[in-house]
Amino acid sequence: MSLDLVTLNAPRSAAAEAYQSLRTNIEFSGLGKDLRTLLVTSPDTETNKSDALANLAVVMADAGDSVIVVDGDLRRPLQHEIFGVNGDAGLTNWFQNGGEPDLADTQVSRLRVLAAGPLPPNPVALLSPKRLAELLQTLSREAEYVLVDAPPVLAVTDAALWASQVDGTLLAVTAGRTKREQAQRAKEVLEKVQSNIVGAVLLDAEDSMAVTGYGQ
Repeated sequence: MSLDLVTLNAPRSAAAEAYQSLRTNIEFSGLGKDLRTLLVTSPDTETNKSDALANLAVVMADAGDSVIVVDGDLRRPLQHEIFGVNGDAGLTNWFQNGGEPDLADTQVSRLRVLAAGPLPPNPVALLSPKRLAELLQTLSREAEYVLVDAPPVLAVTDAALWASQVDGTLLAVTAGRTKREQAQRAKEVLEKVQSNIVGAVLLDAEDSMAVTGYGQ
C-alpha cells in the first residue's frame, strides 16, 4: 500500500480531513441527480491526480460506501501500485474479452480496484463510447461509487472520452505548478464533450494540506 495514501497513513492530518470534506461536498452536490460514476483527471502530467483519486476512494469506503477504482490511465497506470494489487489483468482484458471485470480486493474494506491490465499499443482504439458506457453500467451494479483515473486532459484524448460517459468529472490542479491557461483549456475540452464538471481539487496548496479546494 502506497505511502501516498495519507487518508490511511495519517487519518487525522489536515490533508486527510480535506479529503473528508471533498467527499462530503460530492455527496451534497449529487443531491437530486445521479453522481455515482466520477472521473478524476488533470490538465497536466505533473499533477498527482492518481493519488488524489485513491485518497478520495479510501474516505468514501471508510464512510461505508462500496467503491470501485478503475485505472483508466492506459498510458501511465498507477492504481495497482498505490493499492498493492496485481496489475497483470484488468481493464484492457475486459475490453478485449468481455465477461466479468477482474476486480481486485484491497486492504480497505468495501474498496476494489480494476487495474489497467496489459498496456495496449493504441489505448484510444479501445475507448468507444458504447463500451465505456457498458463498463460503467456493469460496475455501477457492483458498487455505490465508481471512480475512474484518466490521463491528463490536454495530453491525450482518453480523458475526454471517459468524461463524456461518467456522471461527473473532478479536475485536479497543483498549486504553483498548473498554469491558469492549462486549467482553462482543460475545462473547455471537458465542456465540449458535455462533461458535468462537479468541481476542482487544488493539491499542494500548503505543506500541511494536500487538498484545499472544491467547487466550480
